[in-house]
Amino acid sequence: MSDHEHNDSHAGLYFAVFIALCCFTGLSVAADMMKAANPNVIKVIVLAIATAKAMCVMLYFMHLKFERAWKYMLLAPTFILAIGMMLGLIPDIGRHYYTVDTPQVHEYALDEQQKASGGQAAEHH
Repeated sequence: MSDHEHNDSHAGLYFAVFIALCCFTGLSVAADMMKAANPNVIKVIVLAIATAKAMCVMLYFMHLKFERAWKYMLLAPTFILAIGMMLGLIPDIGRHYYTVDTPQVHEYALDEQQKASGGQAAEHH
């Protein structure tokens, strides 16, 4: 069997994955057009479909399905660093480390009050 024949044998599989991706896209559009009582339900459905599409692409087009178990050894440090980065950013982002009460907010409110009352806007320095 030549290399050319061997490569063509996967064409049916790749075409099936392509059709699956098209169906997932159609489902995603249909879910997005649904009117639900809770919009978070639609978000979860669309995210689940996007995850399924990403898994199809990773498994078949990136050939991860056909690799040995060593791929998990390569992904372990990346996973650990990603979790560590999220945990490391919690004090800055997740816990409102910085105050949201800034002088610019008060200046803007005063300017808007003066404009509404017909007065001159305060000059910014």
